[in-house]
Amino acid sequence: MSKVLLTGATGFIGKRLIFQLLELGHEVYALARVRGRSIGIIDHPRLHVIHGDLLDLAHVDPIPMDLDAAYYLVHSMAQKVDDLLTKEGETAADFIELLRVTSCQQIIYLGGIFQEEGALSVHLRSRKNVEEVLKKGPFPVTVLRASLIIGSGSASFEIIRDLVEKLPVMVAPRWVKSLCQPIAVRDVLFYLSHALLKKEMFNGTYDIGGPEVMSFKELLLRYAAFRHLKRRIIEIPFLTPRLSSYWLVFVTSVRFSLCYYLVESMRYDSVCHDQKIRSLLPSSLLSFEESLKKAFEKIAQNEVLSSWMDAWLLDEKNPDVKQFIQMPEEGCLKDEKRVPLRISREAVIDRIWSIGGKTGWYGVNWAWRIRGVIDQVLKGTGMNRGRRHPTEIEVGDSIDFWRVVKADKEKGQLILYAQMKLPGEAWLQFVVKEKELVQTALFRPRGLWGRLYWYGLTPFHFFIFRKMAKNLTR
Repeated sequence: MSKVLLTGATGFIGKRLIFQLLELGHEVYALARVRGRSIGIIDHPRLHVIHGDLLDLAHVDPIPMDLDAAYYLVHSMAQKVDDLLTKEGETAADFIELLRVTSCQQIIYLGGIFQEEGALSVHLRSRKNVEEVLKKGPFPVTVLRASLIIGSGSASFEIIRDLVEKLPVMVAPRWVKSLCQPIAVRDVLFYLSHALLKKEMFNGTYDIGGPEVMSFKELLLRYAAFRHLKRRIIEIPFLTPRLSSYWLVFVTSVRFSLCYYLVESMRYDSVCHDQKIRSLLPSSLLSFEESLKKAFEKIAQNEVLSSWMDAWLLDEKNPDVKQFIQMPEEGCLKDEKRVPLRISREAVIDRIWSIGGKTGWYGVNWAWRIRGVIDQVLKGTGMNRGRRHPTEIEVGDSIDFWRVVKADKEKGQLILYAQMKLPGEAWLQFVVKEKELVQTALFRPRGLWGRLYWYGLTPFHFFIFRKMAKNLTR
């Protein structure tokens, strides 16, 4: 059994890798940036959650000195930052400093495939820079460079899925001719977990991809064939990465920053330069269609363990969920609805626990969708994120453009914190008592514009929130 530190524990790969490592008998110390947030894993005697931000080492919880290895799965693609290269480089350097006092024997880093020579996107330059920063440290580094990862919840998969499912005719830029080597998330997890403390792989760089090479256009058409859909792709050469990103934001569930970084990287081929890892870690790799089958099995069974949207999008260092749980009273504007229960308390709670996503907001859903479109225009999260599970809620989950900060089903209390673009802060709380529902929308305005925003929307709020409260209880 090895002691392993895992960063990016709430991310798409990190959360799944925790399960993989626990199944292999390792002891996992999972670093989560958001204090007070569940990482969506059941209690396990060999899983320990550590809170802290790598850019603020003074406030990181203590880590064990006798670590055997560490995984670096951190990236900043969830937000469009001014200087991705600098920010990610600083984060990697702080990660090395965090490990200096430990007995760590190996760092395992998951990056992206890129050409050693020639132009690179901002995202790929940043990934390359992180490699270089980690290799300058005193620890042996094993680098795995992945092509497109196919799995339920990955940003790449969700973009592909939304494009093909929603558009009979797709307008695509020249990057659809670029080559990729898609790999199943199952195979990525196999390589990550089995590279652990494998000395032959110390100080080595390995490209990982599936068994097939294809263009992005072929990938989209094969996805369509898998789903028994007839699709046509029209190539337009003048679509820039930025224009492509704006287009994808309105079609897919993925936020602008992720679309931008991914589209920019798609201009370049992401094909394995060698297959040396296959001799070091032999495995039967899933084909593209087999990867899709696995992904849709998880979706059908509501077993999507992790998603790109799990990342907490606050800019503050060491964000603490607890600071949003107690809804403030001073300096706030409030819309409170008290509605008697006309069905059982349990039935009302079940309805609340199904809110958002495909269920909608129990009335005037078109207004919620319009607000989502406005948010996307402002480069916010929009409504497209949906929700992780149709009936289950955990602290930290995203529900459309809200984030769950408290979910106590036994007490019938749910608190959502708004992540849309606002001139202030907003909460939405549901408390189901024995005979009534207390529904509270709270807004803490930021200056004059915040107050004008709230009062300008008051007539709409009155109608929308009243309708929602009545439909939840009738």
